[in-house]
Amino acid sequence: MTTPPTAAGSAPRTGTGTGTTRIFLASTLYGVATLATALDCGAFPPAARQILLTSNNAAVPEVAPGIEEMPGFDRLRSRFDDVIDWNAAIAPFHPSAWAPRPDDVPLWERQLRALWGLGEDRVELVVESLQVSPAQALCRLFPGAAVDVYADGLMSYGPTRSKLDPQIGVRVRRVLHLDLVPGVEPLLLTEFGVPAERLPDAAFRKVLDELADDAVLDADVAAAAERAAAAPRGPALLLGQYLCALDLLTAAEEEELHAAMVRGAHALGHREVVFKPHPSAPARSWGRAAAEADALGVRFTVAPGPGLAEVLYRRLRPALVVGCFSTGLLTAATLYGLPVARTGTGAVLARLTPYQNSNRIPLVLVDALLPDLADAPAVRAWTPPVPGQAGQGVAGLVAAVGFTMQPQLLAARRGEAERYLAAHRDSRTWRYVTRRRLTALALPGGVPARLSFLPGHPVLRRAVRRVRRLRRAVARGR
Repeated sequence: MTTPPTAAGSAPRTGTGTGTTRIFLASTLYGVATLATALDCGAFPPAARQILLTSNNAAVPEVAPGIEEMPGFDRLRSRFDDVIDWNAAIAPFHPSAWAPRPDDVPLWERQLRALWGLGEDRVELVVESLQVSPAQALCRLFPGAAVDVYADGLMSYGPTRSKLDPQIGVRVRRVLHLDLVPGVEPLLLTEFGVPAERLPDAAFRKVLDELADDAVLDADVAAAAERAAAAPRGPALLLGQYLCALDLLTAAEEEELHAAMVRGAHALGHREVVFKPHPSAPARSWGRAAAEADALGVRFTVAPGPGLAEVLYRRLRPALVVGCFSTGLLTAATLYGLPVARTGTGAVLARLTPYQNSNRIPLVLVDALLPDLADAPAVRAWTPPVPGQAGQGVAGLVAAVGFTMQPQLLAARRGEAERYLAAHRDSRTWRYVTRRRLTALALPGGVPARLSFLPGHPVLRRAVRRVRRLRRAVARGR
């Protein structure tokens, strides 16, 4: 094991053996802002020591900026006694790929207690994305620690990604989350009976306001902010997600998606757009969008750097926020009351694999709740959600889709899924749940069991092939 420096700044405090040390694990600035919100609103009791453990999960963390380097981090770190680098603690292993061998857990726990000055303190963990490392690895290294989970965006509304070790699941006390979809409760970890606890919207906005006040904008973005302050309305803000890195789109398709955002904003009357690329996206991934803007006579500005899109909501006062299925869309809609529009969700939904992909619920939520950018009347007519009412009609959809994703984990939700699907046999249902999936799970809307043999019947398959050959022959003869 390595013994690298453990904290940013001064040496860490040492545990007394009589108190509680609470370790908060975060891999994004959005996550740190969520933790700061939880601390500000009293979601955690006092502890002898509170550590922020940062993890850089980028594919090549050595060349990607860590949380500590992001604008606004210094304001957030004041909530914690120490900041420790997880990457350094487990070097040369990658945080997303490394997990301790069971026999090595006692050795690692002693090492980390010595390295981080924990002494014999009781440890509590607050983690994100419990289904995978580094959160799961950390929970294994401190097997006696109670665990709280905080939502890292819209994925928490979906089911747990895979079956979780009960020795970890039973230790989770609650799931802290922002109320991004009022009226809808997260499905995450409900198989263990873990309750969800909402964080106040006002407290989160206050934390984001701190970041916005301290943010130093790029010269071009600062100029756009000045124009927005002097104009009746601000620019359209376009959110990039770097979907090709998730194998949801090719690089060319993602560039076309960005160009479509520009065309859609122009069609709605916007003559200035600001593009916020994903922090991990390669340089010039917005080249096609910029060319499209130039052809349409639209002023195009790029907001570079790893800062949060939410900072731009306050500084730019955007008249419209456009994206595919970014969490930032619902932050804009629910927490800031900004007009929003989606684009590309249908195409991504159609090719999303495997069916259990944890991006499915975020896609469903954005597609179901927000207007399509190409539907100008719907975009203009859209109004921000009313607290407590936005999720009405969507909660059942989330439960149904969640059950079809993880029917074994959410077996108790079968009746709820059946009732929703029986009452909603329409094009919207087929958009989110495939008939093949419904058939496999014997749910309403699937092929009846007595007819399930037909898709694989040899006579029917020969007939289909014959029809296809005739179609091709007719097409060639034209």
